[in-house]
This record gives sequence, C-alpha cells and structure tokens, in this order.
Amino acid sequence: MKKPTRKSLVTKLDTVFSQYIRRKDAINEIATCVTCGKKDHWSKLQNGHWASRKHYSTRWDEYNCNVQCSGCNVFRAGEIYLYTKYLCSKYGENFPEELYIKSQKTVKFADVDLIEMIEKYNALLDSL
Repeated sequence: MKKPTRKSLVTKLDTVFSQYIRRKDAINEIATCVTCGKKDHWSKLQNGHWASRKHYSTRWDEYNCNVQCSGCNVFRAGEIYLYTKYLCSKYGENFPEELYIKSQKTVKFADVDLIEMIEKYNALLDSL
C-alpha cells in the first residue's frame, strides 16, 4: 500500500475537521454563523478561522474555528471584529490574545500526528 503524501493528509484532516466544526453545534442539521447569526444547513456554511489557517499551531484548534457563512468568512474577511467579540463573550476577554500568541508558535506535525487527528475527528463525526 502506498504511503499517503503529506499534502493528502493535510487535505483529509482539513475536510474532516471542517465537517466536525460545522456539525458539532448544529441542531437538526442547521448551524449558525457566529458573526452574523445566519442559519443554514451545515453543509452550506464554512469553517471560519479566527487566526489564519496558515498558522499550523491553530489550524485545527477547536477554539480557533467556528461556523461562519461565506459572506462573513470570505467576502468580509472573517468579520474579525465580530469574531473577536464572539470569542471574548464565549471564552473571556483575554482569550483572543492567548489564541494569537498560540498562533505565532511554530509547530511541525509529523504524518502520524495528522493521521491520529484524522482518526479522532472521524470518530467524533461518527458519534454525532
């Protein structure tokens, strides 16, 4: 059996993690954008990152990722002000700063780490 490439592992993890984020708080398959409140089927919404996906230290961090509509996530650049207000209300006033500091740390995941996270989020999806 051919060993999966790092790129394919990252893509698989992005996919399963995104599905988990969008489905975990959905009620009857309907999720809500954390920045504007839009409600829609989870599959029509996106996994919005407060700290950019380019930062691997927070790319798959459940505290950094929440449901957003495409309008907020893409067309309004993540609505960072409203996203920050949401994080403060949910986790405390200092939380965005803590998340920012975490996002600036360099992290190198081994392939086995990515595989373990894929398995973890597949299992969590199965339990929903």
